[in-house]
Amino acid sequence: MSLRGAQRRSNLLPFAEVVRGTHSPGFATYRLLLLLVVIVLAATATLAQRYYDRQYDRRGVPNWQPDKEFSRDLFTFVRIQYSSGYGGYGRGRGRGYSGGSWATDFPDSDLNFSWRLHQLTSIEVAPDPIVLELTDPELVNYPFIYMLEVGRLVFEEEEVEALRAYLLNGGFLMVDDFWGEAEWFNFYREIKRVFPDREPVELDLDHPVFNIVFQLKEKPQVPSINVALAGRPYGITWEREDARQAHYKAIHDDKGRMMVIICHNTDLGDGWEREGENEWYFREFSEKKAYPMGINIVVYAMTH
Repeated sequence: MSLRGAQRRSNLLPFAEVVRGTHSPGFATYRLLLLLVVIVLAATATLAQRYYDRQYDRRGVPNWQPDKEFSRDLFTFVRIQYSSGYGGYGRGRGRGYSGGSWATDFPDSDLNFSWRLHQLTSIEVAPDPIVLELTDPELVNYPFIYMLEVGRLVFEEEEVEALRAYLLNGGFLMVDDFWGEAEWFNFYREIKRVFPDREPVELDLDHPVFNIVFQLKEKPQVPSINVALAGRPYGITWEREDARQAHYKAIHDDKGRMMVIICHNTDLGDGWEREGENEWYFREFSEKKAYPMGINIVVYAMTH
């Protein structure tokens, strides 16, 4: 995250004080409620109108008060903190600390995505995203979790067992922001420890996850803002030579429910985090690709 981003969010709650009291009573109940209320607004137009419209507190991210009627059924964006990768359990760039691959783009991407999900749909969204470890007992209260930078991830055995139990119990994992064959093979090895008998399956473009809310005409590839700006004259949107094509793969349970979506050779989180730093990047990647795909994934996950 840039210094500008860090300054913009200097008033964000300290890490330990992030609100964690918005639990769902059960995944099935949550999905039913969400299915009843998810109505998409004029999303693209609204995004365009709100670019640079940041006259709010919370480091420029608007705040809102969730409907009290749904106080225990809010969608809360949950980022997973893991021990391996660059810096282990370090707090990460998003807090101004060093280390922690898990914290890439944090907290800007999580705050921005939560705001856009609230702004563009009728989903009741908690304004404060949270961070949990896979072994945290509270994980069962949240039906959606997010991991990124998994190219050097190595699960602890207790993390393997906790993730398997969470997913088989109805949870959903979104994986984002890793590039190239070497990082894929590393993550593949680790997710096979979780599900030795289940294989990631490439999703076709006609899968509902690409059109449940926004009609996507291609599998979106979102580069980091620096790669995008450097590659703009040449149309380059990939971060490595062996990562030219974005892949979206899924792992399903025995009933065919998607438990995991793997977003490979793309960085949706940077499209959320850096939306306010360059108008061209916002128009080309945040507005057209990163937010539409992220919202599609959440809505699909919570309604299936």
